[in-house]
Amino acid sequence: MRRLLSMSLALILTASAAYAAPVEGGKINLIVQPEPPGLMIGITTNGPSLAVGGNIFESLLRYDEKLQPMPSLAKSWTVSNDGLAYTFTLQDNVVFHDGKPMTSADVLFTVNDFLMKTQPRHRNLMDHVESVTAPDDKTVVFKLKQPFEPFIRAFNFSAMPIVPKHLYEGTDYATNPNNEKPIGTGPFKFVEWKKGSYIKLAKNKDYYLKGKPYLDEIYYQIIPDGAARAVAYETGKVDVLPGGSVENFDVPRLSALPNTCVTEKGWEYFSPLSWLWLNNRVPPMDNPKFRQAIMYALDREFAKDALWNGMGKVATGPFSSKLPFYAAAGQQYEFNPDKAKQLLKEIGYNGKPLRLLPLPYDETWQRWAEAVKQNLADVGIPIEIEATDVAGWNQHVANWDYDLAFTYLYQNGDPAIGVERNYKTSQISKGSPWNNVEGYSNPDVDKLFETAAVAYPATERQKIYDQVQAKLQDDVPVAWLLELGFPTIYNCKFQDIVTTANGLAESLRDTWIQK
Repeated sequence: MRRLLSMSLALILTASAAYAAPVEGGKINLIVQPEPPGLMIGITTNGPSLAVGGNIFESLLRYDEKLQPMPSLAKSWTVSNDGLAYTFTLQDNVVFHDGKPMTSADVLFTVNDFLMKTQPRHRNLMDHVESVTAPDDKTVVFKLKQPFEPFIRAFNFSAMPIVPKHLYEGTDYATNPNNEKPIGTGPFKFVEWKKGSYIKLAKNKDYYLKGKPYLDEIYYQIIPDGAARAVAYETGKVDVLPGGSVENFDVPRLSALPNTCVTEKGWEYFSPLSWLWLNNRVPPMDNPKFRQAIMYALDREFAKDALWNGMGKVATGPFSSKLPFYAAAGQQYEFNPDKAKQLLKEIGYNGKPLRLLPLPYDETWQRWAEAVKQNLADVGIPIEIEATDVAGWNQHVANWDYDLAFTYLYQNGDPAIGVERNYKTSQISKGSPWNNVEGYSNPDVDKLFETAAVAYPATERQKIYDQVQAKLQDDVPVAWLLELGFPTIYNCKFQDIVTTANGLAESLRDTWIQK
């Protein structure tokens, strides 16, 4: 009953807010976890850094929940009929937080110099670019070597934050003192970072969008313990628990609190997809039928309902359903232990024990590892769980020292940017836990990925990606688990806290407090 009353109140507040005009003023307290290593997101790009830095820095575009581009530092743009020229017109009256105007020169410096030295993925993107020019202070033109349809989804704040040329040109970017007090064009300015306690941002009163932001201050509270973070919300110390801030088993209780709202929106660009790395290099994982048996053995609906409280969605393959060009193509794998046993018998599996590496993040992942161990034991695959810390997990996976290992990776708005790296032969390289760690190699899949990346227009890309997904579904290079759901829990008086595909990391310019 309490939950029903809470939900009813939330609906009433939401409905009334829809007819209310935004008001200025007030502050918001959020959790950032763990504490970021830095906030200069042109250099440091992990999740916590982006969660804060996305409200300090901006890129040319933002994206809606359908991953369609929206204005940011660019107020408009055009793409030539041949798909080779992208022309951006910048917003009027944009200034950096130190008062200096932001012009096309800053964009050129960022993309041609700064990010080329600090971000490997930017260098990969620029492999498709022939030139970047600025006809005037308000115009930037990217000319491509060949059509590359994913390009329009590459202007996210996390991938291309525009940095001030006047503060970085001619300096050592990694040691520039402005990294400690970052200066961007965003709706909020950096004010203070009290290590181990909080990070404070304040309203950018010179922001180029008239009337925004509405809030005066943002406080990112740093609370290392998950239970303490839950208590902080219950007692009103924090107003917002971003996705992943608390243990999954606490989500239902916290969601039922009075005046509490919950949303799973704001993850569409990253679209985190979880799976088990299966080391294709060693038997029995080198046999596709063994990998198929694992898929049939896993009760993924149980994992979603019991471990993730119904959040997210069972994955149908290598693409998240939120990703452009998704298709439920090829073989699908329902929970079918008998089918798993049949396949194991067919290949003559001898019962060799396998090592399973959980993700060392929180209790939910440990419980999931136990569930997988039981699922596989039920079909005759003995599992030994090898617990480790984050550094140990990184080392084991990056050096291919595992049999099965949990992971989840971001899809980054387009399969040419966030998916193909996990399946192409060229991405097999020791030292990183984020590329083709499983060692899967299929020349047909490689060629399809390469062709799809540069196919034009999008309808042609869809046809090729349908083939990619079907082939991967048959080969099962990894065991896909869930499209993860990371709910944001917040006090219902805060309106419009998620207005883009990147959620809290860049939506707070739109947030206001319902009085």
